[in-house]
Amino acid sequence: MPRINGFPLLTPEEAVTAIDHGATVSFSGFTPAGAAKVVPRALAARARSEHVAGRPFKVRVLTGASSGQVIDEELARAEAVAWRAPYQSGAALRRQINQEQVEYVDMHLSHLPQTVLFGFFGRIDLAVVEATDVTRDGRVFLTTSIGASPTYLQYADRVVIEINRRHSPRLCEMADILVLPPPPHRLPIPIHEPLDRVGLAYARVDPRKIIGIVENDAPDEVSPFSPAGANGQHIAEHLVSFLLAEMRAGRIPKEFLPLQAGVGNLTNAVMAGLGAHPDIPPFAMYSEVLQDAIIDLIAAGRVLGASATALPITAPKMAEVVENLDFFAPRIVLRPQEISNHPGVIRRLGVIALNTALEADIYGNVNSSHLYGTDIVNGIGGSGEFTRNSYLSIFMTASTARNGRISSIVPMVPHVDSNEHSVQVLVTEQGLADLRGLGPMQRARRIIANCAHPAYRDYLADYLKKGRPGHIRHDLARCFELHRNLLATGRMLPEEAPPAPPGGGNG
Repeated sequence: MPRINGFPLLTPEEAVTAIDHGATVSFSGFTPAGAAKVVPRALAARARSEHVAGRPFKVRVLTGASSGQVIDEELARAEAVAWRAPYQSGAALRRQINQEQVEYVDMHLSHLPQTVLFGFFGRIDLAVVEATDVTRDGRVFLTTSIGASPTYLQYADRVVIEINRRHSPRLCEMADILVLPPPPHRLPIPIHEPLDRVGLAYARVDPRKIIGIVENDAPDEVSPFSPAGANGQHIAEHLVSFLLAEMRAGRIPKEFLPLQAGVGNLTNAVMAGLGAHPDIPPFAMYSEVLQDAIIDLIAAGRVLGASATALPITAPKMAEVVENLDFFAPRIVLRPQEISNHPGVIRRLGVIALNTALEADIYGNVNSSHLYGTDIVNGIGGSGEFTRNSYLSIFMTASTARNGRISSIVPMVPHVDSNEHSVQVLVTEQGLADLRGLGPMQRARRIIANCAHPAYRDYLADYLKKGRPGHIRHDLARCFELHRNLLATGRMLPEEAPPAPPGGGNG
């Protein structure tokens, strides 16, 4: 049998023979960046063949966060997933979760490594991890994400390494890998600046656990971003005005503070807008992921450097980074998600957190994961970790969706991911509500006036006026009326009311 660095060279089909029905399999990947690619595809094919033969075949799937199409879509379409954690983003898998065919554990991402370490999920039978190289003594050089891969390599019973020949071996120059010991034996993490390096350029694995190596040259499957629309531009304008006012008031130092930004088109557009404004000084990032806009801002000198756990950037942008690694490698640090999302580091650095919401209620409770309070979209991810521990916690959303039929500002959210105690600032294209120091009624009035779409303000104001008095005023008979209307008629406002026109304006 051919060997690489002393380990057997396997085909993907040979590798999946080590996986039994009911096994727990962990895959590398945090978003599509660094995700295992060919082994999960072979696993999907095996599941289909087992099902054709009339035999049950499903596995429990762990990753770092959401993952590539092969893991989040093809495995689901093959009906090969029985259980999934800690985050997902596949349409087929989402449908199966919401139809209660797949058990899904939605969790804060920094909690995952410790959860695995202590066996809360049981044993991991096999870890499949993408790398550019693995040495005979067990040094594993990861690709475009670190995520939870170092933990999986340590605690899985057996390991398959996917060597990806497309990725540059120099990606390890960005890696800074520190695996924390179990409590109570942990020391403070000595990160005092976003680019401080405290670990190694590689992860470690007991080489006796490696059952083989699988080669591939597949790219990360990162979709291009949509152009910034008017909503994104308006939200960026509101945020710039707010942050500049905070600087003038001395609440943000003149050298600024590091930013964290979530994933998606809106966040990518907002970051581009912030970075382009001449009055915002160059800043650093301490975040989960780095998207295309951040790479452009680093190249332009507007972002001084960035720490994250993954690099989910499009193929042209990745080619730009690889071609200029002498420039980018000192300015980008990729860490395990337990470190990138660590509450103590976030609090110490004074991170300003920018995350997106599906909806928020009039008191500032945010739902970022469930439609109607029942149907999962993706999950909470790392937004809660940054929201609870940041210097400023900011949530962004367009004020309406589906051409105005849905309001993103509602009387009560039917699912809460980040509650009113953690959410300090809410911003839509209509305007920004600074909620710091406000009681519930003050918060409600400010959110309705500044953030709600004009077509929904009268309804929300009437709800607030007629609610049962108390510390927090609600009408339990009406609090989900908008959601009930949406389920019944496809629109939140009653039929006699015209739908709200989408977006626009400064409110």
